[in-house]
Amino acid sequence: MELKPALYLIPVSISNAPLRDSLPEGNLDIIRQLRYLIVENVRTARRFLKRCDPGFDIGGVTFFELNRHTDPMEVSGYLEPLRKGEPVGVMSEAGCPAIADPGSLPVSIAQREGLKVVPLVGPSSILMSLMASGFNGQGFSFNGYLPIDQKERERSLKELESLSRKNDMTQIFIETPYRNNRMIAAIVSALRDDTLLCVACDITDPDHESVKTRSVAEWRRAKYDFDKRPAIFLIYSRNSVSHKR
Repeated sequence: MELKPALYLIPVSISNAPLRDSLPEGNLDIIRQLRYLIVENVRTARRFLKRCDPGFDIGGVTFFELNRHTDPMEVSGYLEPLRKGEPVGVMSEAGCPAIADPGSLPVSIAQREGLKVVPLVGPSSILMSLMASGFNGQGFSFNGYLPIDQKERERSLKELESLSRKNDMTQIFIETPYRNNRMIAAIVSALRDDTLLCVACDITDPDHESVKTRSVAEWRRAKYDFDKRPAIFLIYSRNSVSHKR
């Protein structure tokens, strides 16, 4: 079926598991027809497209890079094919575009101009970690990266814990993988013993996926090594009882 003109938001696998385990076949049908793609990195985008279809015509695709080095003033021009009636795709490095990802900029431009936006189904480590944590999934907040400075990070952690207790909300954040162990050490040092911490690593990886929920006191006694593994951290106040778990 020929694609209608739209901005297609294309999830990318978040592990080396077979694509069929996390991406619908319909996504692959759409990807095969796209000739304009907004991506974070052309090289990794090419690699993903070849995983989708070894026979994919890479040479027939025009790539636009969107990352922290991109001039925001250039991004509107990336949508010019769409304005002319051609479908355009947006891909992140991993997971869902525009979620903890710079892909939201072309989406916001498309929305302002009344251009059709089509989100596709795919893996989100943030949502999948929340699903597996046992925490409140009706009230939650994703906070991105916390400060690196020790005192500022401790202050942020205590603020997130307070918000969780006050508003019955799960608080979610991430860290650079090589600092994962230091983040856990900071959490167990700063937070109450009865606050719950979930560490979710290698989501969708059939051999290494790990989702563990324990109290801060239990984490303090536990042995762990999550360094150099993609991880999501979630905290939830055990004393928040307004929602039935």
